[in-house]
Amino acid sequence: MPAETSDLLPKALVVDDEKEVADAYALRLRGQCAVETVYGGEAALETVEEGAIDIVLLDRHMPGRSGDEVLTELHERGFDGRVIMVTAIDPGFDVLDMPFDDYLCKPVEREDVRAAVDQQCTILGYETLGEYFSLESKCSVIESELPAEKREDHEEYQNAKARAETLEARARRLLGDPAELMEDFETVDRESR
Repeated sequence: MPAETSDLLPKALVVDDEKEVADAYALRLRGQCAVETVYGGEAALETVEEGAIDIVLLDRHMPGRSGDEVLTELHERGFDGRVIMVTAIDPGFDVLDMPFDDYLCKPVEREDVRAAVDQQCTILGYETLGEYFSLESKCSVIESELPAEKREDHEEYQNAKARAETLEARARRLLGDPAELMEDFETVDRESR
């Protein structure tokens, strides 16, 4: 898949110590996501640390760092993507306290993996869009009220603009092209009268 095409897709990370299983899930997501595959918990944490991952498909039972430990670490680090546990471990009441977003029991059919990832991308996309609209509305009111020379030297404003651009790109990647929502947002007048 060309790099420019994969930049437009959600970014998924498949984590499973069984190489064949991880590679099979990655293959199932081809065309739906830009997929990275790792075969252990430590590699998963490193990969998330290095780049913008939207969805993690995570096996619970792995040698070294278990999926449960990786999940806890992601939560403690403030990972802002979604986690789908994909595992052969039958769930118990312990899952009630675990910070994942979906749970699939192996073996998982191709359509079920794709549907779960699609659903989590949509949820994350709308969460991201909400954060974008909130931040962009603040920047828009500043732009309508303060001259450009004041804005260009204000570090917090510049950081907010950069964050808004990142959020917009992520929302577009996750939701396709939410053009109508973006257009509706831009029609709101935020200037003082």
